[in-house]
Amino acid sequence: MPYEVRGVVARGKGQPVTVETIVVPDPGPGEAVVDVQACGVCHTDLHYREGGINDDFPFLLGHEAAGVVSAVGEGVTNVEVGDYVVLNWRAVCGQCRACLKGEPQYCFDTHNAAQKMTLTDGTELSPALGIGAFAEKTLVHSGQCTKVDAAAPATAAGLLGCGVMAGVGAAINTGAVRRGETVAVFGCGGVGDAAVAGAKLAGASTIIAVDIDDRKLEWAKQFGATHTVNSTDTDPVEAIKALTGGFGVDVAIDAVGHPKVFEQAFYARDLAGRVVMVGVPTPDMEITLPAIEIFGRGGSIKSSWYGDCLPSRDFPMLVDLYLQGRFPLEDFVSETTGLDGVEEAFAKMHHGDVLRSVVVFEK
Repeated sequence: MPYEVRGVVARGKGQPVTVETIVVPDPGPGEAVVDVQACGVCHTDLHYREGGINDDFPFLLGHEAAGVVSAVGEGVTNVEVGDYVVLNWRAVCGQCRACLKGEPQYCFDTHNAAQKMTLTDGTELSPALGIGAFAEKTLVHSGQCTKVDAAAPATAAGLLGCGVMAGVGAAINTGAVRRGETVAVFGCGGVGDAAVAGAKLAGASTIIAVDIDDRKLEWAKQFGATHTVNSTDTDPVEAIKALTGGFGVDVAIDAVGHPKVFEQAFYARDLAGRVVMVGVPTPDMEITLPAIEIFGRGGSIKSSWYGDCLPSRDFPMLVDLYLQGRFPLEDFVSETTGLDGVEEAFAKMHHGDVLRSVVVFEK
């Protein structure tokens, strides 16, 4: 029979979120119900609340989560009851043209649960990124469940579900940072610092963090930045060139998603270098660059979808590295809170006071 649980709902554009009773149906074919243990407060959730994604209110927010599978539907074979999982919002289909040509990280037909979670009056909820994990239980497609080592606490492991994976993947997957290369990361929030950590993990020799906030630059040092640049008082392009023999970096990562920042990243790279945009721009933003510069500088310009990750490959690997002490996953957690603290967490995130607030569910 359906479950009634508490969850965080955004009912209208810009309205404060509310904690309400959510009805979670029994899993149907290909679906799973997960008891959520922890869920990070991601900027994308705030975008949903502000109407920046779409207007399919009401939303059940939350998507950066870990928990335990409590029920599975017919035909589910990849997970079973009791499995400890990190939720992902890009469950690959295996059949689309990207999957069939061996690039499942670009899957164009990712899976979500077919059934809807609802309010008690029957109003259907739109789950954030097809997950809706600011709830004690959530219904997802079984492919959105990635098994990882249960020794990793949910407060840390769940962050791989979005922000940390996006940043790490921008460096190691999309940017393909190699040992000894030089890297610049523009924007040192959660995603940017994850890109810094990813560049360190890949063996970059020089990692330059750029931001307008000295506090965030100090955070970046903790994750592996070898140099920092405050772009409010220093031209970041010139500073980066000065730190790289006048050439620029091999990989420049824009973790902000603003045209001006992207332009800085574009000019801060060496000839034949790579530019990666992982920060999310708004629909009205435009970038203008001289065509001769795009041609003449060579290299590549890439956008990074979810760090171009393959959850079944990358989540377990990063959890294992964390448990070995080689990847500081827990350092992204600034604070923990309950469901009733999500609105306050949004305010702290907006003001840059935290890397990640994480909602923890008492069991």
